[in-house]
This record gives sequence, structure tokens and C-alpha cells, in this order.
Amino acid sequence: MAEIAAWFTDPANWAGPNGIPTRVLEHVEISVAALLIAAAIGLPVGLWIGHNRRGVRLAINLANLGRAIPSLAAIAILVPFTQLISPRGGGFDLYPTVIAMVLLAIPPILVNAYAGVAEVDRELVESARGMGLREREILRGVELPIAIPVIIGGIRSAAVQVIATTTLGAIYGLGALGRYIKAGIDQRDANGMLFGGVILVALLALSSEGLLALAQRRLTSPGLRFATR
Repeated sequence: MAEIAAWFTDPANWAGPNGIPTRVLEHVEISVAALLIAAAIGLPVGLWIGHNRRGVRLAINLANLGRAIPSLAAIAILVPFTQLISPRGGGFDLYPTVIAMVLLAIPPILVNAYAGVAEVDRELVESARGMGLREREILRGVELPIAIPVIIGGIRSAAVQVIATTTLGAIYGLGALGRYIKAGIDQRDANGMLFGGVILVALLALSSEGLLALAQRRLTSPGLRFATR
């Protein structure tokens, strides 16, 4: 504990390109980028199959396949391909990690989007059709507002997984908070740096969990659910 406290209170660890604020910002940027890309892919697919009930088995199986691939193995597999595309850019460190995190985040986002829409009362949907609403209007105005809490739950799960797993990118030269953990392991005696990095990742993951849990709770409140109908 003394080593951890000394590491956090050392002014040198709070300044420069290797300082804690810089590393935290890098970690957040990489995680948010991966989540946004995953949401851009997983949400439309999940909403579509939840509404139309078509291609459910194929989409879910493909999503679960992404879960079956270890993130570290995915990064290693992607490195040769991303280096061909960007040999001098982030082809070795940045792009493989981001793509692997996208693959990790898509399944919970897609599955929850599908489940949220599919669980909407079918009588409510049929009533909307009977009122002359188009399918897109039903999805946007009836199903989506009711399914939002479940969808947020998927994003919440994906966010925690991505923040925790992005640290693996440090093995391939990525910065972010994983660099502290890797450097601490490499130096063997840098317990302050090692556990300091672990604490920072945990705090970041818990912060995202708390914020998204609050958003999910607000969106599940009876008043809001009634208003969306």
C-alpha cells in the first residue's frame, strides 16, 4: 500500500506523455471509439431482427462467435492485416486493439437490442399497425422507447468489458492504462505502478458502470416509461 500511495503522490506521474491524465484520456478515447463503432453495427442489426424476427438465429450465433474468440488472440490475428493497411501508423498497436474491442462489444449490444425490441408487447405493436403507422414509425415511436432500458443494459455491459480488456493492447505497444500494468510486470519490482494501473482501470470501469446504471434506472422509471407510450 505504501508503494501504491507513493506512486500516486509522485508529481512526476501526473505530468508529461506518460502521466496519469494522458494515459486515462487515451484509455477513454480508445474505449469510446470501440463502443461507438460497435453500437453503429450492433444496434441497427439488433433492432432490425427484434422488429422483423428475421435472421435471429444467424445474428445471435455470429454475435456469440465473437464472444468465443479471446481478445488477446483476436489482437494477435489482426496485427498482420492492419500492418499491411497502415505499416507506419497504428497498424501494430492501435488498430488491432480497437477492432478486437469492437468484436468484444458487439455481442452484448446486439443481443440486448434484439431482446429489448422482441419483448415489447405484440398487442401494442399490432395496435400501432392498426392505427396506420409504418414499420419504421412503430420501431422508432413504440418499440424503441420501451426497449431503451434493455439496450442501455447491453451498452453498460459492453463498456465495462471494453474498458477492462483494452489493457491487453499494451502487450502490442498500445499506450493507455495497460502500459502501467505491463511496465510493472516487466520491471517486477514496480508494485506501485502495477497496482496503480490496476486501480485506475478498475475506477474507470466502475465509473462507466455507475453512470450507465444511473441512465438505465432513469430510463426505467415508471413516469418515463408511461410518457414514452
